[in-house]
Amino acid sequence: MTVRICVFTEPHRGADYDDQLRFVRLAEDGGFEGFFRADHYQAMGADPGLPGPTDAWLTLAALARETSRIRLGTLVTSATFRLPGPLAVMVAQVDRMSGGRVELGIGAGWYEREHTSYGIPFPAVGERFDRLEEQLAVITGLWRTPAGESFSHHGDHYRLVDAPALPKPVQVPGPPIIVGGRGPKRTPELAARYADEFNMPFKSVAETARAYRRVAEACDRTGRADTGRPPLVLSAGVVAAIGRTDAEARRRAAPLHVKSALPPEDPVVGSPARLVERLGEFAAIGASRIHLRLTDLTDLDHLELIASEVLPQLEDVKPGAPCAAFSAPQPGPRSMAGTPTPPP
Repeated sequence: MTVRICVFTEPHRGADYDDQLRFVRLAEDGGFEGFFRADHYQAMGADPGLPGPTDAWLTLAALARETSRIRLGTLVTSATFRLPGPLAVMVAQVDRMSGGRVELGIGAGWYEREHTSYGIPFPAVGERFDRLEEQLAVITGLWRTPAGESFSHHGDHYRLVDAPALPKPVQVPGPPIIVGGRGPKRTPELAARYADEFNMPFKSVAETARAYRRVAEACDRTGRADTGRPPLVLSAGVVAAIGRTDAEARRRAAPLHVKSALPPEDPVVGSPARLVERLGEFAAIGASRIHLRLTDLTDLDHLELIASEVLPQLEDVKPGAPCAAFSAPQPGPRSMAGTPTPPP
């Protein structure tokens, strides 16, 4: 199995629906496995990101009807934005609209400013993770309830009584769920219990390897293997600014140095060969899927360059043993960013 490559985008930086449609069609034609997008309602720096945000699931529903092969999903939907019952309905519907190509990345939520702007409650971090855990229980419970039966849930934050648990998604028992992040405690536990994929976003190979070890230990503690569920897919987010020349790569990397609310990252800036090298490093520690973050949705040449110069070189890049020992290189340039409160 070769390392599978998806693209990850941030439309809140400034992209309308047509920008995303052009991008996803080119990604599909170029051979990328998936198109994933952030779920944010506000830009994170001084730039307002005109024309303004697009709702993640409204957009993915439309893209589901405009594409035929590429997988579609969020990295990640915030559990603070939507109630779990309606979210389960929404994702199941988009899965049906796509013919079974949807994935749900979901997290506790972290960007307080957008919550304040739009009147969305933003409880303390512990409660946000409690709500995330309940949302995962509700969503998976609704999807897995047999047709003709009902689903109920009595939790501290959500109460469902005799829900018909419809519609059913095309994928059985439901669309793949992605849980990820830097948190050392609850994040690995939730991934082990509920997720199909664990994602470590935009950090160094060494930091990612440590996160993989934590989630492997959580899988052992929770007895995931005893349930008969398949092993977690291990994935990594990689920020990429690639060019045919150093000048072109630096130009694409310029937005990474603009101050924002994002935590520090470990981007790959340079040639296609440099990106292939980094992807090989992630494969060596067990990553079988990479989500490449490309900053500018209007820079279609960037996407085409990676499709033509990087993807063909990955046929011989095989994932190694999960959490294998790996001596990571020194990190490259880091973005100048503020750091949100670390998650559990």
